[in-house]
Amino acid sequence: MGTALFAVFGALIVVFQVSALEIANRPTCVPGFEPELLIFRVSRERLRQGMRLGKVGFSDCTERTVFLFSTDDSHFTVKADGTLTVNREVVLHKGHQNFFIHSWDSQGHKITVPVSVVHPEHHHRHHHGKHHHGDHTNFNIQHHSTEVDSINHTENATEPQVPVLQFSKSGGGLRRRKRDWVIPPLNVPENQRGTYPLKVAQIRSNEDKARKLFYSITGPGADLPPVDRFRMDKQTGNLYVTQPLDREETASYTFLAHAVADGAGQAEDPMEIIVNVIDQNDNKPYFTVEYNANVAEATAIDTEVVKVEAKDDDEPDNLNSDIRYRILNQDPPLPTDHMFEINPVTGSIRVTGRGLDREKYPQYTLTVQAADMAGEGLTGQTKVILTVTDSNDNAPVFTQSLYTATVDENKKDVEVVRMIVTDEDEPQTPAWNAKFKIVSGDPDGLFTVKTGTNKQEGILSTAKGLDFERASKHTLLISVENEIPFAPGVSVVTSTATVVVNVKDVNEAPIFDPKEKLVVKPEDLAVDEVVVQYTASDPDTARKQTVSYKILTDPAGWLNVDKDTGLIKVRRLMDREATFVTNNRYTATIGAYDNDAVPATGTGTLIIQLEDVNDNAPVVKPHDIKVCNKDPAPQLLSVTDEDGPEFGPPYSVSLQGISKTNWTARMNDSRTGIILNLATELPSGWYNVILRVGDKHGLEQDSIVKAEVCDCRGAELTCLGRAVGGSNLPLILGILGAILLLALLLLVLLFAKQRKKEKKEPLLLDDGVRDNVYYYDEEGGGEDDQDYDLSVLHRGLDNRPDVLRNEVVPNFMPAPQYRPRPANPEEIGNFIEDNLKAADNDPTAPPYDSLLVFDYEGGGSDAGSLSSLNSSSSGDQNYDCLNEWGPRFKKLADMYGGGDDDDML
Repeated sequence: MGTALFAVFGALIVVFQVSALEIANRPTCVPGFEPELLIFRVSRERLRQGMRLGKVGFSDCTERTVFLFSTDDSHFTVKADGTLTVNREVVLHKGHQNFFIHSWDSQGHKITVPVSVVHPEHHHRHHHGKHHHGDHTNFNIQHHSTEVDSINHTENATEPQVPVLQFSKSGGGLRRRKRDWVIPPLNVPENQRGTYPLKVAQIRSNEDKARKLFYSITGPGADLPPVDRFRMDKQTGNLYVTQPLDREETASYTFLAHAVADGAGQAEDPMEIIVNVIDQNDNKPYFTVEYNANVAEATAIDTEVVKVEAKDDDEPDNLNSDIRYRILNQDPPLPTDHMFEINPVTGSIRVTGRGLDREKYPQYTLTVQAADMAGEGLTGQTKVILTVTDSNDNAPVFTQSLYTATVDENKKDVEVVRMIVTDEDEPQTPAWNAKFKIVSGDPDGLFTVKTGTNKQEGILSTAKGLDFERASKHTLLISVENEIPFAPGVSVVTSTATVVVNVKDVNEAPIFDPKEKLVVKPEDLAVDEVVVQYTASDPDTARKQTVSYKILTDPAGWLNVDKDTGLIKVRRLMDREATFVTNNRYTATIGAYDNDAVPATGTGTLIIQLEDVNDNAPVVKPHDIKVCNKDPAPQLLSVTDEDGPEFGPPYSVSLQGISKTNWTARMNDSRTGIILNLATELPSGWYNVILRVGDKHGLEQDSIVKAEVCDCRGAELTCLGRAVGGSNLPLILGILGAILLLALLLLVLLFAKQRKKEKKEPLLLDDGVRDNVYYYDEEGGGEDDQDYDLSVLHRGLDNRPDVLRNEVVPNFMPAPQYRPRPANPEEIGNFIEDNLKAADNDPTAPPYDSLLVFDYEGGGSDAGSLSSLNSSSSGDQNYDCLNEWGPRFKKLADMYGGGDDDDML
């Protein structure tokens, strides 16, 4: 048995050694391209789209024959079987085109090979030319060159092969994908023709050999917006595009591919798939704006006037969006049809022809075309309108060569003169608008010149006040030019004008030097002591005027100034602590005026810096305190001094008079406050404590502190009102009430007496109709009497404020017609009679109807009673007619006609 086991074990060792020897002898497979540099020779420079150039050899050391390829040059594409074709038309300007092709092995490693497409005839033509190192890419790879001849037709395949995307290999269970596993992107052309859905790739997993797998995709373009652009066959893993794609809408799609085992869940980690949409030339160029530009008639040749730019929505930096420009038409085609040209690449339009003339051809319209595919593809057009503008070929000219003006001195911003110019260029253009400049005669900048609103007028003004004493005349040279330079090649002469400005002398105010004067003086400077002499000088030196002085502002009234010399003295004692002083400074203004017929006054500011002196003794605050009479708490009193710190603390304190007996006082540690304490128990009440407080220089004064002593203990103050004070309060209130009542009673009595005094008894009493005679006040003395008082004539209205007179002309009735004065003197009588009647009926003739008061004489009339008047006994008067006037005149009839009623009067 042991021998048999040994024989079997030996046989196994021999088999293992043979297998190992066979594996060691087997050639090692390296994934990659064959060869390491691919060179494809072509027979023409222009390569058409769809042309097949050859085949690329690639192996990933597996049994796969279909792979995913990509290139870094969108002009070429590699199909899944390795066929290299032209994706977009290519022109080999340099005789070759270099680029790279990429693929991935079974482990996801990216492998790259350099490729060169060469046109041998182009190199043969330039065989004797100078070689430039930048003409093609030098790949610097150790290789054996493999040349593949191009085939001049497009591949025809009934069932095009597609790349197969393999899930990364994984061990048992789910495992994180390797970092270097990269799935190459898929390239799908936009607007691809064919029957949809179109197959674009296949997803495979090594697990599908052992168990049933189901494939699916998720993400944008699959189950997310835009939904259903791509679908996957869950059985085969084939990836389909369901509709034509639009790169301008979505340039790429990124989604995840999943492999799920039947009944066992996820079999592979999700694989990211990127689908790039390959651009096609499906958008024509377009212009976004309208172009309007100006071109001057004197524009030089090769001058750019405008630049156009077209846009193309196809892929940038691609032949589909490579735009070229050209001018299709020029209207009008005069004086030549090539007045302008356009740069085909930049779109810059330049002047190429001579003869621009605004008067003949004021405007050109150019039709510009933009074409993609480097000028061979889709096209778009726009209109460019060029307006020919006037060039500055005429200089502005002054209408006068000499101007003269007079200006008062010291006047700023005063207009001196207006200068008119003319220009033959087009009005209201920069070539016509004038601008002015002072060439000479103003070194100090005393003048300024600006252009008027009509652009053809120069306005010369004073920038500073002129000084007659310095210069009585100024001669200026003014030049004029346009807002833009003269056109090239135009020879013109700049026009100038001379302006003579005469300065008129005026009376100027005296000037203080300095304008603001500062002096330092002690605040206790004695009255009539000199503060300072503050003088001013008169700038009008030629007038030889005298200067006088006066105080303009002196808030505290502390100063006097000598009228003739400007010597300022103390009028009243100054005080640094006064409210008129700010930061130890007192400010006053001094006036200086000359003796001209209309004096001019200048002002100067005097600032007196007041030095502090010890003129204020310290005072104690507060003035009232409360303290308990048992175990009293100390009271802290503050000490203040209006003087400065030099005359302040430390302070000293002492008690005076009887206060020494009952109180104690001492300074606190800082010697700025007083600690006052009650030394003996006092009855409750008010007490005066006299404290004498002095500053550090010994200036002292007595301060009285009113202390209310309360019947309490310690710091808890409880001050109750005294009994005496409580009993007097009702009594005082009673007395005040009685006085008020008595005063009210006196007022009532005075009012009643005044009313009784003003009451008048009627002259006559009658139960029937009462015809009364009223006082009409007095008329005063005769005409020769100069002592009468006219005010009594107004008493009636003055005592009747409720009665108003309205002295206005009525306007609701028409005025009668008056007869004009007759020429015949015999008609005078009739004239007067007629006009009297008209006046009697004229409501607008004065006196106007108004309410007059005749029934009130006022109180205290100086006139006597009518009873003192006696009727004349002359027989010439007959008053019997009064009896016929009715009962209202019965009393008068009895008085003058005689009767029994005479005694009643």
